[in-house]
Amino acid sequence: MTAPSDPRTLVLHGLRLKGVADAPTVAEAVGLDVAEVEAELEALAADSLVVQREGSLAGFALTPAGRADLGRHLREELDRHGVRDAVVDAYERFVALNRELLDACTAWQLREDEPGGEPVVNDHADADYDAAVIERLVAIDARVQPICADLARSLARFGRYGPRLTHALERLRSGDKDWFTKPMIPSYHTIWFELHEDLLATLGIDREQEAAV
Repeated sequence: MTAPSDPRTLVLHGLRLKGVADAPTVAEAVGLDVAEVEAELEALAADSLVVQREGSLAGFALTPAGRADLGRHLREELDRHGVRDAVVDAYERFVALNRELLDACTAWQLREDEPGGEPVVNDHADADYDAAVIERLVAIDARVQPICADLARSLARFGRYGPRLTHALERLRSGDKDWFTKPMIPSYHTIWFELHEDLLATLGIDREQEAAV
């Protein structure tokens, strides 16, 4: 049976992935009702694990204590359910695909007018070029979906990534070009980045440590 995560851990984890977010954004990210997230945020704020920010970047964010508390919960979750090795294996397979995904994103945003020339912003006027880059993404997606499925069999909270990536790819293939790399919407790159961050947080790896390997 796929191991569930408790709502408190999910809310903390949602804020780790989003940085600063309101209750509806966290709820959408982790698959909880908004009212449940609001109640958890209130309790977490009372425990000084999250703080509510005002201004141009308004919302809730983890405090240092909240980040440490989340790390402890994630470590305990892996060991309690005996899925650490499975998540490590999935992470290693995911990282092996990461460069290909980033290269495809770069190719979507920039292109060479001529071989060996300076890259220019892709204006998406060349339908054949865009179609070829999308097919690269299709091939990557075919390889990452089994990884997402294996993660979902280990921990239930990973179950949202595969369908969300599929949805973004479907929107892209239907002609909405924003769904490849546009930030601030659940584009393919946005979801991929969140999955990567989720794996790093779950295994207690920081990006600098990963880059040094």
